[in-house]
Amino acid sequence: MKTTELLRAVAGGERSAREVCDAAIARIDATDPRVNAFTERTFARARAEADAVDARRARGEVLPPLAGLPYAVKNLFDVAGVITLAGSKINRDLPPAQDDAVLVQRLKAAGAVLLGALNMDEYAYGFTTENTHYGPTRNPHDLTRMSGGSSGGSGAAVAAGQVPLALGSDTNGSIRVPSSLCGVWGLKPTFGRLSRRGSYPFVHSLDHLGPLADSVEALALSYDAMQGADPQDPGCHAQRVQPAASRLGNGLAGLRIGVLRGYFDDNATPAARAVAQQAAKVLGATETVDWPDAGIARAAAFLITASEGGSLHLPDLRKRPQDFEPLSVDRFISGALQPVDWYLRAQRFRRIYRDKVNALFEHWDVLVAPATPVASPPIGTDWLEINGQRQPSRPVMGLLTQPISFAGCPVVAAPLWPEGTGGLPIGVQLIAAPWREDLCLRAAKVLQDSGTAHLKDPTL
Repeated sequence: MKTTELLRAVAGGERSAREVCDAAIARIDATDPRVNAFTERTFARARAEADAVDARRARGEVLPPLAGLPYAVKNLFDVAGVITLAGSKINRDLPPAQDDAVLVQRLKAAGAVLLGALNMDEYAYGFTTENTHYGPTRNPHDLTRMSGGSSGGSGAAVAAGQVPLALGSDTNGSIRVPSSLCGVWGLKPTFGRLSRRGSYPFVHSLDHLGPLADSVEALALSYDAMQGADPQDPGCHAQRVQPAASRLGNGLAGLRIGVLRGYFDDNATPAARAVAQQAAKVLGATETVDWPDAGIARAAAFLITASEGGSLHLPDLRKRPQDFEPLSVDRFISGALQPVDWYLRAQRFRRIYRDKVNALFEHWDVLVAPATPVASPPIGTDWLEINGQRQPSRPVMGLLTQPISFAGCPVVAAPLWPEGTGGLPIGVQLIAAPWREDLCLRAAKVLQDSGTAHLKDPTL
């Protein structure tokens, strides 16, 4: 049962929130030993939250918009009473969180039911969720393959049908990559749109938070519930709510849509290019667009990521290097040793780059591009060949997402299913100007309604 059907059933009294919660728990118990999406289960809390929804309905109260909807969060979100692991071994020494993260508070207020915390790359530094400390999260469409990352547990939990909604974070592509590889919907909002208070940081200059879900409606409803100013988070720049769910029915009316070529063709396999062209055709995008300085933006994003991430963890890198994830420790160390001038130049370039990107949206409302260069590789893959070039597999998964998040634009990742990938998905990015999440969600709804983009049942 998809999100909209589930919400209607709970609101109408056809199913109780407790019944929905228990069904989700049973699904997690049945599938997670193979998928490994969850690192913490909060089932007692979930049942209490579900019972509270049912009690409200019994009293005749109007239910909130997400009443009874099961969800889970990447384990860098604070959950009261749970240690915020952020995928690490070192954080096990921290005390449990005293309060929920702001976005968790807001989803609770909207009636959603929290089932647990989800696996991720250590400290969000990765694109594969091959976590040495907690094991790899496996792709529900082929358990031998990667789920993507760093929000891999979030993507896999939705794809496996464990929850219809999950929260993730996206610094360089960590919502869009698992959405693409696992075949689910994902939304990276505008940088600064949603409060980050109560989430474990990675790169303050680039971190975004957002949902992964089973439908465009679930993205829009959860996004609306999480919006709002937060004066205690200096990185939250949104001062007013701009509803998106109510605008989904507007279709493509008035939208100018283009398809990105150049860099996005050069760094994508034929299957990835094919899904972008398929989406562009359905959306009526006949004109091609060049995204400015995409390769330079990716390089600058790497410099900022390494520098801020390495500096954040420098005390532990000095004291406990052996306790870091082997796939990330060298990158953290090299980032901490990076000359500060490199970081400053990258930030100065970013200001110029954002102006160039924003100029694109004077002529276009939504731009289409592949989300990942390839479909999900087997777990443990070290190298991939992209258009004749041999490249390291883990960083290459962010080739097409990093230039977009570096500009802070909102993006919806839509799941498509090309031929020639063995039944595996590759997502497309629907990109809009900053603060116009409603436009990329409208385009996503057209892809969903046409059947072009959709979820498929996992092979579990």
